[in-house]
Amino acid sequence: MLPSEHRLRRREDFSAAVRRGRRAGRPRLVVHLFRGDAAARGTDPHDAGGSPPPARAGFVVSKAVGNAVVRNLVKRRLRHLIRDRLGALPPGSLVVVRALPGAGAAGHDELARDLDTAMQRLLGEKP
Repeated sequence: MLPSEHRLRRREDFSAAVRRGRRAGRPRLVVHLFRGDAAARGTDPHDAGGSPPPARAGFVVSKAVGNAVVRNLVKRRLRHLIRDRLGALPPGSLVVVRALPGAGAAGHDELARDLDTAMQRLLGEKP
């Protein structure tokens, strides 16, 4: 389970990550990362006073991935994988993981490999 303070819920946050962030594509998923400053998002409901907000993640799994059972399985796997990797992100970062149609047939290890590769590409680039 992904803790509440690390979840993306608002449409504005998803849009900011997808439109203004960097993108790294892999065969089974696409990862969008927006390294936003906390001052620009002063209306963040998760912001705890003067401390920077934690990195947050959201997931997009469309019907192209599979039926409801498959989509929920993919979301659960991605939530579990991203939970361990949020600590490596700068505070205030927004991450959106979009599953592609091949993600439904992929195993846990394949999704982990794709996610790790995409995150390394995004974090390795200079802003």
